Amino acid sequence: MMKFLPDINIKALVFGAAIAAAFILFGYQINDWLYPFSAIGLLYIGYGQDSIKKGAILGALGATPIVVLTLQGYMGTFSGFFVSETGILTVTVVILVVGAFVGLVGAWTKANRVKALAEYEKKQKIRKNKNKKKNRK
Repeated sequence: MMKFLPDINIKALVFGAAIAAAFILFGYQINDWLYPFSAIGLLYIGYGQDSIKKGAILGALGATPIVVLTLQGYMGTFSGFFVSETGILTVTVVILVVGAFVGLVGAWTKANRVKALAEYEKKQKIRKNKNKKKNRK
């Protein structure tokens, strides 16, 4: 457990959660179409981590400000099923699951980018070696 903690990108977690919460507040104050942009913060949280598993876990953790703001009424009022304890728990779980998924997508994107950059560097080295062989002849 202690080895896991130093590997977490705390800056990405804090700033990503702040960005997610800020877009919820902007959506409440300005216009509803700003709500989906809170996913930018969760993507940033996932992108900042070095493994897909950490990206998913910290994406769910970064979604907790969205849960708090939702339960405080910043995304509208609850009615019907969602007024009950089961409904509130359902909303909380759904937001955390979506946060985990978006964090996973951010971490997956970074992993693919790292692979692509490594492959690009490998191709560049092969080209340089071919050019050196041609120049020697």
